[in-house]
Amino acid sequence: MHDARVLVVDDSAAMRALFCDVLEQSKNVRVVGTAANAAEAREQIAQIMPNVITLDVEMPGMSGIEFLEEIMSGGSPLPVVMLSSLTQSGTDTSLKAFELGAVECFPKPLKATPEQFAKTVGKLGKIVLAAANSNVRDKPRNKGAKAASAAEDFACNGTIAAFSTSMGGVDALSEVLAHYPANCPATVIVLQTEPAVAQAFIARADKDFACSVKAVADGAALVPGTVHIACDPGKHVIVEPGQPAVLRLVERDPVEGFRPSATLLFGTIGRSRIPAIGAVLTGMGEDGAKGLKLLRDAGCKTLAQDRNTATVPQAPAAAIEAGAVDCELKLEDLAAAVLSACKAN
Repeated sequence: MHDARVLVVDDSAAMRALFCDVLEQSKNVRVVGTAANAAEAREQIAQIMPNVITLDVEMPGMSGIEFLEEIMSGGSPLPVVMLSSLTQSGTDTSLKAFELGAVECFPKPLKATPEQFAKTVGKLGKIVLAAANSNVRDKPRNKGAKAASAAEDFACNGTIAAFSTSMGGVDALSEVLAHYPANCPATVIVLQTEPAVAQAFIARADKDFACSVKAVADGAALVPGTVHIACDPGKHVIVEPGQPAVLRLVERDPVEGFRPSATLLFGTIGRSRIPAIGAVLTGMGEDGAKGLKLLRDAGCKTLAQDRNTATVPQAPAAAIEAGAVDCELKLEDLAAAVLSACKAN
């Protein structure tokens, strides 16, 4: 893993100073420049060659979103972490940023208490370091996957699908779910991102894709045709066996620093002996690795997104190193593998 060399782009001198101070305190992160607008940033990129950019959404002249599109459509795209508010318009903008290729969207802690502020900005250094080591340069931009056909002949064999993802996850899930038919396998996903962004993604996905996409609800039945996404940082999701199996939301301490925990989800599926297929997609950290191993040990098929093409390869790499993965697949092949494992003969 190489160090992050960050260019901080924000029209507010106070915010530039704030984020520079935060990042300079982070291990293996160095601020190499600042810019107040797109024009200054363009010059700085050419001169200092950063390997990651933090970019404010709202700037005078060319907006952050417009500049992001310029960065990602050029011959040498750079990893970008967008900084935005989490108002309704802010979450919509965040989804647009993900579509254009942003690695992550980070909330500006504008109205936080000192304790909340410290907790929030403490994450930024880790996010920026992961972004600097991402595969953005090598990742082909998704110009919009074709929606799944009606797939009238697809019938599920009773196998459920379970995924985990964090950084880069909105983009990855969009690719997978675009290939899901209306009568898709019952699916549960742990998505580690800002809850407001996750909720906006769920609402958009439910409209855009053939299958039904919903936030996890306590007691929801795992039946074909619905994808359940867990994103509430206050609750874990587990699977309770039955006919059909149901999802339960539980309040307990984070597992290895994560809540909801993909390891806990995968582990409960493995212990329940429910036929399942599990996959760890792009993401930061090691959440899901130990749980996926439990799932594999229970006889379930397990997958990981290809480390060389995952936007952030840390999570897939951790699962592979834990001996938890049967097969490593490129993202464009992952949906087909899941559907094949879940399709009735």
